[in-house]
Amino acid sequence: MLKNLKINNIETVRVSDPSDAIWVRVHTDTGLIGLGETWYASRTVESAVHDHFAPLLVGRDPFAIERHWLNMFRLSDHAGYGGAELRAISAIDMALWDIKGQAAGVPVYELLGGAVRKKIRVYATGGPFQGCGDLAKELIEDGIVAMKIGPTIPVATPSEGQYLAPNELDHVLKPFRDIRDAVGGDIKIANDGHGKWSLPVAIQIAKEMEKFDIMWQEDLMPLLNPQSLRQLQEATTTPVCISERLLTRWQFREFIENGAAQIVMPDLIWTGGITETHRIAIMASAHQVPVAPHDATGPVNIFACAQICMNSPNAMIMEHVRPYLYGWYGEMVDPLPPIENGWLHAPENPGIGTRLRPEVFDRPDVETRVTGVDAMIPGMSDEGWAGVGLYDPKLSTDNFSTAMWSDMENIFEFRAQESRLEEHFETKTDEAQNAGDSK
Repeated sequence: MLKNLKINNIETVRVSDPSDAIWVRVHTDTGLIGLGETWYASRTVESAVHDHFAPLLVGRDPFAIERHWLNMFRLSDHAGYGGAELRAISAIDMALWDIKGQAAGVPVYELLGGAVRKKIRVYATGGPFQGCGDLAKELIEDGIVAMKIGPTIPVATPSEGQYLAPNELDHVLKPFRDIRDAVGGDIKIANDGHGKWSLPVAIQIAKEMEKFDIMWQEDLMPLLNPQSLRQLQEATTTPVCISERLLTRWQFREFIENGAAQIVMPDLIWTGGITETHRIAIMASAHQVPVAPHDATGPVNIFACAQICMNSPNAMIMEHVRPYLYGWYGEMVDPLPPIENGWLHAPENPGIGTRLRPEVFDRPDVETRVTGVDAMIPGMSDEGWAGVGLYDPKLSTDNFSTAMWSDMENIFEFRAQESRLEEHFETKTDEAQNAGDSK
């Protein structure tokens, strides 16, 4: 493995379509470039990457992934360890793992402990609620034997999820009935509720759908109360799945430990990257709970999730959106995710396994931004904070939050003062103790 690499600069790439996608490229002084990806509010994430986290990383060792994750996560505490900050962390973390895999000449799953499998089943998300039976037949012909739909989602709007009329219930159940009439039990069906329903209605929906042998009930209710979700799980024979709406191991832990979740669905590009998703998978395995990673977003995420799925013994199945795979994914990355005949195969290329196509940078709608070593925070070693003082916020008018940087300077100065006071009182205490001992 190459040694003594340094991060030269961090680059973000956005396009107008899809406007929610953002790619992060971490450049090193040896020419290796790590690729990461995240989704939603791409302009805000761009600012978080460059103005919030890049100064922590440029000029540093890209292999110190755990240290970088910890530094970035600590700096996101003012945002509740979530939001655009955590999405930025996720993309950066993915890119750092990509660099490490490239330097070692192996796929990332080899660095996580090696592969326990070489392929994992995929399921297809989405599709029209009308004609679901025909879609199921088409999927089976392509070797895909699981699908996910969400007909309950639009029906929740009129009552804010508090009431489901008999005719609405019949409308919700029709796609499942059509699928079973068309293909029988040859395909598994998951239901996604997008967190729209109250507990009583969620129980009603889950119990009514049991006759269709549902693979899982995903987010019928908002993921706010682990005890309420446990009540749903106790009321139905269908496994309850907790999804990408939870962030980091701490949020997933509550739902796993109280028995509310029989399946967990972290989204790697939202919950902290490869580093944190690997932890979540291990935690779930300790409770004999399977992991089914979420991806209804970009192609790089599928490659990153493949690294987790190949390494995790409790990986169950992987999500993908077929119109994306056979549509815009090919305009952005090469190679495409290795999905064939209903299986996602282990990536073979070193690192994450894919790259942005060169043509992306020639697009008229492409927007890139780069932060270099001139933004490096002085007084900080690869081991963490070694001094007080961030770079001068007045050097840039594009900061994620100039006030935030000013506040952070005050915070770190305060912490340094606390440390000096602690050392002062420890010294005085020792002196007093020594004086007492000498009497």
